[in-house]
Amino acid sequence: MTIVLALPRPTNASLLESFAEDAALRGLTRETLRAYLSYDGILSGFLESREKGFGDVDADLLKEVLRFVIARGVKAKTVRAYFSALSAMCDYLQYEGLLPANPVPPFRKRYLRDYKKRRGEDDGVRRLLTVEETRLLIGSTLDPRDRAMMLVLAKTGVRREELIGMDVSDVDFVRGSIRLRPHPKRSNGLVFVDDECAHALKAWLQAREEYALRPGEPALFVGQHGGRLRRQGVYEAVVCQAVACGLQAAGEKDPGRRVTPHVFRHFFTTMLRRNGMPREFIKWLRGDARNEAIDVYDHIDAEEVRKAYLVCVPRLGF
Repeated sequence: MTIVLALPRPTNASLLESFAEDAALRGLTRETLRAYLSYDGILSGFLESREKGFGDVDADLLKEVLRFVIARGVKAKTVRAYFSALSAMCDYLQYEGLLPANPVPPFRKRYLRDYKKRRGEDDGVRRLLTVEETRLLIGSTLDPRDRAMMLVLAKTGVRREELIGMDVSDVDFVRGSIRLRPHPKRSNGLVFVDDECAHALKAWLQAREEYALRPGEPALFVGQHGGRLRRQGVYEAVVCQAVACGLQAAGEKDPGRRVTPHVFRHFFTTMLRRNGMPREFIKWLRGDARNEAIDVYDHIDAEEVRKAYLVCVPRLGF
């Protein structure tokens, strides 16, 4: 007689741990993974209060999850974020054979597609700074680090994680370029800077020596304790300066009025388009994926992009 031993059922905590390992292996960004684990961690507690696990998720349980999330009083955007995180977990469980199918996508289509409209919410559109507003924001910044940091954001359109990942050795003043670390959302690891940005970077590198740097610290932008600047440090520098110069009210929540690090990427892209840069060059500079089959045959010369960039990048008068 063959005795079959039942394997112990995985706990929510163990599933979260294995999901995190899988997500890291797939190349999810640290910020995306952090958000997923945060939302799924909250849902884990809710499921356990119902004596359920992630492997029990079905259409009926998803209704209970939706009621739970709504009861927390969050905005429609956050409700969607909860279900995105849960869907990512269910995708993983389906791949591992722990769920027959991911029940979240059809649930979201039925219950969340018009959820924002039903609640009367409007996330608004991301704010687009004018050249004059960008000049005011950066020009009123007295700190050489923050000034250089915001000019790099405005002149290259890099993401916050790409900015804080820069090392001093990545800056090439002769070529007028900055090499970027590999990033899951970026297909090109090179951006260019003009003389305004280069001047600010040189001024910052001189001031950088006055920081109590950690021995051998390679980071281009460092914090008060001499280590690599963190995401929150970039965010606070931009928002505080925007409030100080009157571009944003303190505590502003409307995306159409807020000034955050990401508005520089919006500014960069829009201004290059308005100044006539070819669309494929903008995609190259932004590091966007080139998904169309014809793109394989479209070989872009970096030097040609650099010359077009210097013509089209907005001048701020510094």
